Amino acid sequence: MDPNEEVCLCYHVTQRKIVAYLKRENPPVASLISECLGAGTGCGWCIPYLKRLYAMHEAGLEPDLLISPEQYAKQRLDYHATGERPPGGDDEQRHPEAPVP
Repeated sequence: MDPNEEVCLCYHVTQRKIVAYLKRENPPVASLISECLGAGTGCGWCIPYLKRLYAMHEAGLEPDLLISPEQYAKQRLDYHATGERPPGGDDEQRHPEAPVP
């Protein structure tokens, strides 16, 4: 995913802002990412992706979701329509070396 693409679509928080927050604040738990402009406090769709970015940061990897913005937005629309995440969720898009949270 391009760093300027939004991860939290409710509050328009980009991947770049989240990664900068992780580097600057080095939060002890993923849930503190919500302090980054409210990311993850709206519909809840982005929470597994925020956890993935956090896990990559903790593992010393450059956080990246490795999913196209179009695919991400479509999966979010499907989530809102059905209330269910796609099979495999974001695990299918994860960096091969990233730990699974």
